Amino acid sequence: MARRERVMRMSVEQPLWRALTGYRVLTMLYAIGLFATAYDKFARPWVAVVFFAFLFVWTLATLPRVAGAAACTKRFLAADLTVALTGVMLTRVADSASRIDAGGPTLPSIWTAGAVLAFAIKGGWRWAAFASTLVAAANLVERGAPTRDTVHNVILVWVASIAIGYVVEVARASERTLARALEIEAAGRERERLARDIHDGVLQVLAMVQRRGSALGGEAAELGRMAGEQEVALRTLVSGGLVPVSRVSEDAALGAVVRAVDEPDDEDPPGPLDLRALLAPYATARVSLSEPGAPVPLDAPAARELAAAVGAALDNVREHVGADARAWILVEDEPDAVIVTVRDDGPGIPEGRLAQAEGEGRLGVALSIRGRLRDLGGTAELISVPGQGTEVELTVPKDARGKAKRR
Repeated sequence: MARRERVMRMSVEQPLWRALTGYRVLTMLYAIGLFATAYDKFARPWVAVVFFAFLFVWTLATLPRVAGAAACTKRFLAADLTVALTGVMLTRVADSASRIDAGGPTLPSIWTAGAVLAFAIKGGWRWAAFASTLVAAANLVERGAPTRDTVHNVILVWVASIAIGYVVEVARASERTLARALEIEAAGRERERLARDIHDGVLQVLAMVQRRGSALGGEAAELGRMAGEQEVALRTLVSGGLVPVSRVSEDAALGAVVRAVDEPDDEDPPGPLDLRALLAPYATARVSLSEPGAPVPLDAPAARELAAAVGAALDNVREHVGADARAWILVEDEPDAVIVTVRDDGPGIPEGRLAQAEGEGRLGVALSIRGRLRDLGGTAELISVPGQGTEVELTVPKDARGKAKRR
């Protein structure tokens, strides 16, 4: 059977990498523009020309490196920071002392902050503190003496980079937590789906074998006893839950990842199904089916799930009321929803019995009925008055899209 894999990827830091890419290009052009407007004031302009030519090529050539955390390696970060520090130190060689003392910009200007921000996004606030400290030291050495503007710029870069690094760390932790929550929710839904399948098939057969074996006696009674033990064990397993291995985050560079696998139903024809055709097999001498004269269209998976919930309700009637019990199925096609009501003439359900059965692992109503309707975005209302039978009202919205079951 063909399998389709759906990947839900959550990454807060990825937009930061895209912003950093744009920042590096714009600040590189800004630094070149500053130099061009003051070309005649440089003592050795050819030094600046060589540096800016290299910076232009370096910035454009390394854009793929700052497109994501996976490509932004430690070796690249070290080389990028070296380029920034070299540009700062070359300022005193290329520019005049008077312009430097007057507070003129360094050759790379604010492009240097991009190298520091790459450290912050890649490694968090500790990496950012390391890189910004080196840049601060280089700026102070280039100036010769700490000035108010220099100290202001150094502290601004230092604080901003550390703050961004801290935010990235918090965002990564939040993504992992959210991914784990989605994993747990998906595991719970899968457990309920498996429990419904088991209840509709294996548990019903084991219960029948136990009853028939006890009635026949002899070796059949022993077989019935073993079937009863297996039924109890299986109910315990189903009610206890099936927890899959965590698959949270395959690549931290791309954010937290949760994978969900769908198995498309190749048997379902395109378009909606007529619910009446799926409910018709339930009509017998003791089960009356009342339905509209016109088709009752529903999305194919949703129609199958609703029909399975009706089947589970009838199974409960046969098991708890008896094989001779009478039941009635009423189908109502409303403008926004389809309502199916299953009613029997049994003695009703004593108050608190459903909660007790669920605690014992008997999940027919909890999973086979209510679980299915919940997955479809619908509701299952159970009304039972002792001595007056039980009525189950199943409501499914017209736009419901469930997962088809294999039968």
